[in-house]
Amino acid sequence: MATDQLSTTFAALADPTRRAILARLSRGEATVNELAEPFAVSLQAVSKHLKVLEHAGLITRGRTRQWRPCRLEARPLEHVADWVGEYRQFWEAGFDRLDEHLRLLQEPRRETEG
Repeated sequence: MATDQLSTTFAALADPTRRAILARLSRGEATVNELAEPFAVSLQAVSKHLKVLEHAGLITRGRTRQWRPCRLEARPLEHVADWVGEYRQFWEAGFDRLDEHLRLLQEPRRETEG
């Protein structure tokens, strides 16, 4: 079954360890050992996470002699941002309605004279 790129990206982002790895890579490239440091998991487990991220196109792995640095690839994240952006107008309209409702609640009640 073929999976679209956006679904693959969301699946990769669903795991908090993978999101933490991406956050680390946003500061610059790193080796598997460097990426594994903050986690209480094996290097093999981190390597599996990296394979998922690589499959989703979120990272690339280079090769310089024995050193295989991982790098963040932003393109799939741009697609996620574009997709989420399509719903921005919906969210903003909801927030505008909430702002109006809160403003009305904060106005002093006016008693009508009859």
